[in-house]
Amino acid sequence: MLQRLKRLGSYLIIIVLLPYIITVFLNGPAVTTSAGADEGVIMVEHEGKETEMSIEEYCIGRLAKEIPVSYEKEALKAQAVLVRTTVYGQILEAGSSTVLPDEFWTTDEMRKQWGAGKYSANYDKLKSAWEQTDGQVLMYGDKPANVPYCRLTNGNTRDGAEVLLSEDYPYLKIKECPLDIESKEQMRTIILDEMDVEVTGTDTAGYVLSVRAGEETVSGEEFRKTYGLASSCFTLQNYEGKLRITTRGVGHGLGMSQYTAGRMAESGSTFDEILAYFFEGTELKEVTDIVRDTE
Repeated sequence: MLQRLKRLGSYLIIIVLLPYIITVFLNGPAVTTSAGADEGVIMVEHEGKETEMSIEEYCIGRLAKEIPVSYEKEALKAQAVLVRTTVYGQILEAGSSTVLPDEFWTTDEMRKQWGAGKYSANYDKLKSAWEQTDGQVLMYGDKPANVPYCRLTNGNTRDGAEVLLSEDYPYLKIKECPLDIESKEQMRTIILDEMDVEVTGTDTAGYVLSVRAGEETVSGEEFRKTYGLASSCFTLQNYEGKLRITTRGVGHGLGMSQYTAGRMAESGSTFDEILAYFFEGTELKEVTDIVRDTE
């Protein structure tokens, strides 16, 4: 009788463990990851109102707004890591009750931008990029890295020390992006009324650091935003009563060039290789590791 009970107990253990045994056999032993780390909720600001959203929904909305969905999957995955790194960096710095202000698209805005016919496929593509980077963030030392990005450089990214006036970001180095020069968006020109302005400072990569406007000096980025310029790399030319402004690239030029990331992905680079190129010296880690280290 005792022997029969032992055999019955063994059968029950096998039945209970059978799904796990099959999983291990097919996929290898389980590894502790950050699965579920992106399932929390956060407070965000949208159209002047504060609302609660899941981290995943918010971050997919960020992806939709920040990078063309037509880009290769590995480039989208690289952007997903940048979004997650930024979001968790903000949460760790300000606390879980912080209201995140960065712009994003709601599902209704995605439908409006893409059209109803493309919405499902595009959303699924971004969701897949988000899930396939499951909880991964870029770290420098024991902190989330500062991970800026731009759509297109003037052919080189910028040096973080020159732009941010700090030595805290040694991983933001000048990186060559020669393919950016080939983009149809590389150069743009706008014409304004003539004004008393001149560029008074540029950085090593050729981006404007300062502009004298009359008796006032403003930063190149401030001047770019004031006049809606495509890039912080620009030249000024007064001619026949008009001011001609010619820009190169799209955005501030710091961090990852999305255009080059897209071309690297087309050539077979993986998302981690793309990130290693633009943020040299950083390391991919799991969100759960960061949270554990701060407890």
